[in-house]
Amino acid sequence: MSKARIKLESQSSTDLNEVCVQISDIAKRAGVELKGPIPLPTKKLLIACRRTPCGDGSDTYEKWQLRVHKRLIEIFADDRVLRDVMRIRIPSSVNVEMTLTS
Repeated sequence: MSKARIKLESQSSTDLNEVCVQISDIAKRAGVELKGPIPLPTKKLLIACRRTPCGDGSDTYEKWQLRVHKRLIEIFADDRVLRDVMRIRIPSSVNVEMTLTS
């Protein structure tokens, strides 16, 4: 049995939660040990830009924000369960990073 650490990142929290639910359902059906999904701190990218690029007028700014949500899942499973996890349909907005240890 090996341990798989799956790190998920997305701008959309709903897509991220759907993938986490699919992974946890596979683990429950197989009867393997599952830790997570553990919510990691959300990264907030803030950008403030001036509304008038020429510099005339009042100093008014627009503020833009991008949030990156993160989850961590650990599965203690064999190759069959990990193969099922890798067959999940993952939306293009979700980034997946998987590391395996024995």
